[in-house]
Amino acid sequence: MSCYHHSERRRRGIEGIRPAAASNAMPMRCYFDHNASTPVSPEAMDAFTQTALACFGNPTSIHADGQAARRAVDDARRNVAQLLGCQPKEVTFVSGGTESDNLALFGIEASHLVISQIEHPAVLEAASELERRGARVTRVAVDSHGIVDLDAIRHALAGGADLVSIMHANNETGAIQPIAEIARMAHEAGATVHSDGVQAAGKVHLDMAALGVDLYSITGHKFGGPKGAGALYVREGVKLKRMQYGGRHERERRPGTENVPGIAALGSAAKWQHEHGETERTRLDDLRGRLEQAVLARIAAATVNCAAAPRTPNTSNIAFDGLDGEALVIALDLSGFSIATGAACSSGAVNPSHVLTAMGLSRDQAKSCLRFSLGRTNTAEQVDALVDALESAVARLRRLAP
Repeated sequence: MSCYHHSERRRRGIEGIRPAAASNAMPMRCYFDHNASTPVSPEAMDAFTQTALACFGNPTSIHADGQAARRAVDDARRNVAQLLGCQPKEVTFVSGGTESDNLALFGIEASHLVISQIEHPAVLEAASELERRGARVTRVAVDSHGIVDLDAIRHALAGGADLVSIMHANNETGAIQPIAEIARMAHEAGATVHSDGVQAAGKVHLDMAALGVDLYSITGHKFGGPKGAGALYVREGVKLKRMQYGGRHERERRPGTENVPGIAALGSAAKWQHEHGETERTRLDDLRGRLEQAVLARIAAATVNCAAAPRTPNTSNIAFDGLDGEALVIALDLSGFSIATGAACSSGAVNPSHVLTAMGLSRDQAKSCLRFSLGRTNTAEQVDALVDALESAVARLRRLAP
């Protein structure tokens, strides 16, 4: 059975328990899935539109229209460099997080790669392909708080690992990894360090020198930019083999005419985060605390995963004992709330999250979890409304399947 048909069958079942008052009108939408993708910010949309209209030239052309496009790309590069805490020349523009991760992993040509068990598929699948090509891959475990085993990384480095790729913040739990310590260990062993920072950019303060990484991946649509524009930080002096062949764009790392409007919008989103990020992170942390405190006070048998770990301020992963997370997501969707589960749809079957099972949760426990990820569009009133809807949905589902 396909994922689509499975979800449709479940949706029809949930519609049967939908409150009568809500069945006659489309509910107002409240979006709590910012880790999947964020709405494009007003600043980024303005930059995209204005650049698309005014900077239509090719950035490699020497005439005035081409140079206007080049200035737009250069301005964006400076803005992204400010967000990352690096030099503009260390920023390579790509299409997004997946390409950035792949360029880092394949570009180093490592013979022994170390990753964690909770990486994003962009790293997991790239590592598996490297393994098929003859590289050795060590996949280190995490503890019950979602933090990588540093002793396992140290052991792998002693065994000759030459590339370490550990995500900065996890997309499902928000758990933040000790990247600076990992980088120090790796460099002492002579290894190169990459970090998937897709879920960290815009959510934590970034300083590439302080982190000590050699390569760092981001994508714009996780912090108010458009889809299709991302970047790879490449520390000055790091040699990276290109994956594609063509022109000499992006310091010969990524050939192809740049996506000028998308890059300009990415730069605008990065600038906003650099200027307002600290205040916004405090606001999101307060909202996340409001959500978790209310859920734990009002809903029995609910547990916040990774609560004891350092986390990004916008992310909360909560288990609702005895419930099916997908059914709960659909019930909330019908009430006007966009939420995600920790489960992934693959090969026609709904499987438990590889992140949560790596932390020691059982299949049933992992499938009972929801991920709430907040962003600029969320307010305290929305959080309160979400908790009301969540309490009602949990009670209904538990009555149906105690």
